[in-house]
Amino acid sequence: MLEVILCSLVTILPDYLLRRRFQGKRWGQEITFFTVWYELRWGITLCAMLTITLITIVFYYHPSTSNVASFFRTVTILSEQGGRVSDVYVEINSEVAAGDPIFRLDSSSQEAAAETARRQIAEVEAALVLAEAQRAASVAAVDQAVAAFEQTHEDLERQRELRNRGSAAVSDRDVQLLENELGVKQGQVDAARAGVEAVDAQISVQLPAQRATAEAALAQAVNEIEKLTVYAGVDGTIEQFTLRVGDIVSPVLRPAGILVPSEAGRNRFQAGFPQISAQVVKAGGVAEIMCVSKPFTVVPMVITEVQDVIAAGQLRPSDRLGDAQNMGAPGTITAFLEPIYPGQTDDIPPGSRCLANAYTYNHALLEDPELGFGQRIFLHVVDTVGVVHAAGLRIRSLLLPLQTLVFTGH
Repeated sequence: MLEVILCSLVTILPDYLLRRRFQGKRWGQEITFFTVWYELRWGITLCAMLTITLITIVFYYHPSTSNVASFFRTVTILSEQGGRVSDVYVEINSEVAAGDPIFRLDSSSQEAAAETARRQIAEVEAALVLAEAQRAASVAAVDQAVAAFEQTHEDLERQRELRNRGSAAVSDRDVQLLENELGVKQGQVDAARAGVEAVDAQISVQLPAQRATAEAALAQAVNEIEKLTVYAGVDGTIEQFTLRVGDIVSPVLRPAGILVPSEAGRNRFQAGFPQISAQVVKAGGVAEIMCVSKPFTVVPMVITEVQDVIAAGQLRPSDRLGDAQNMGAPGTITAFLEPIYPGQTDDIPPGSRCLANAYTYNHALLEDPELGFGQRIFLHVVDTVGVVHAAGLRIRSLLLPLQTLVFTGH
């Protein structure tokens, strides 16, 4: 409608004034509702052609969309394992900081496992003390066996010396018995020393390994106990949190609530422009938005990024071949918008639905001295007609409360 009014000012209105002033035709006599087409045919035809051209230029070079929102990511409040709630530290809509506890599950079984591990460590400590005493006894047994071996060795040497002198008091049988006894004493010494080595191995290898196993079990039990307390990972607000003591929480079926990060969706909007605008919507372009949650306000934005793929073409592997004719909606060009001036979108809640206009800006091209006259005129026209779309956005901003509250009743 705005385009028709503007175009009629330079087509139908001059045609009417020409016929009124120079041809003497008057409205209601020569020019009536029945003769308006014949009398103003040139102006009406030119107005229609100019309106269609203007609408095409405006909507192509200055695209608009109502698919604008500030999407935000939420964090599901879940424990790593299921269990019954024993303590709740926050309430719904509570503000939490990163690291604050939210709730805790019952830890009786994990506490029992930790106590068992502590008992096992105490048993290993007692076994070490006992092993030290056993080692002392083994060392004493070695000394005793060595002393007995030396005594038998001295007796054997004495008997051999007497036999070599030809004494009748010593027989070969006596010497042989002492030699056998000396072998037995040597075996006892070796056995005593082996006992010391066994106790040393128990002290240095077996018992430390058992202690390390018990300490690892204790560390695991303590870790499981710590996991039973769920903490906030980021600063945010607790939403949909109705957890109470005694409730069952499952990481698969029963989450505890939702944590909305404080910076989620703030000052960043996602807009879906028609595919025909793919060659116009570029990073660095200028745009404007108007949100339902903040009427009567148009916020200047800048396009910071344009998604290089269209979501409608996404393909997931399955057991059926895809057919192009089965595709749904054609999809849109996703652009990411941020305010040019900081703070202008701070009071727009995340998730708000908005309207957006993107504008083609040819100032840099117009500074090119090699640009032709016709191209220069066309680029000036493109930049100028953006005012039409800007005016339309502001009119919609003024009419939005009336449309929302009166005509739709929402």
